[in-house]
Amino acid sequence: MHMEERTERNSMMGDALKGAVAGALAVWVMDRFDWFDYHREDAETRERTNEVRPGGMDPAHVAANKVAEATGREMTPTDPHPAGQLVHYSLGIGPGALYGVLRHHYPVIKTGRGALYGLGLFIGQDEALNSLTGLAAKPQEYPWQDHARGLKQHLIYGLVMDSVLRVFDRATKK
Repeated sequence: MHMEERTERNSMMGDALKGAVAGALAVWVMDRFDWFDYHREDAETRERTNEVRPGGMDPAHVAANKVAEATGREMTPTDPHPAGQLVHYSLGIGPGALYGVLRHHYPVIKTGRGALYGLGLFIGQDEALNSLTGLAAKPQEYPWQDHARGLKQHLIYGLVMDSVLRVFDRATKK
């Protein structure tokens, strides 16, 4: 392996690691805002959201429970459960790692300081894949407030992730 190839590979791995850390922090911040908003929604909206969720659980916990069932195990409690939280954080860490690498090669991805990326995750994951994979009900079954809250949280995710990566960039340039 040539020195240039090794340096490029190490750089990409470093960018992915920084992106993963930024993604984890962004999920943590996003969750704080989400819980704040969720607990301020009217009870009827929260009830409608929980009624349409498979098993009354968020998509990460649905996924974790499906894996547990497939392996002959039972998650108790089903929600909240550390395995569900692991899936939830993984859904932020993976895209964070990808963003950490891609932002240097495709600058358009940084449009809106990560907000565009967050919007893409909201549309792709929350509005499409979760429903298609059975991790969530069909989008039209949820109240509009749930979509608005999800959009806001994913924009926050993108902005926080990008901000953390900018801090990392400044720290490593010194």
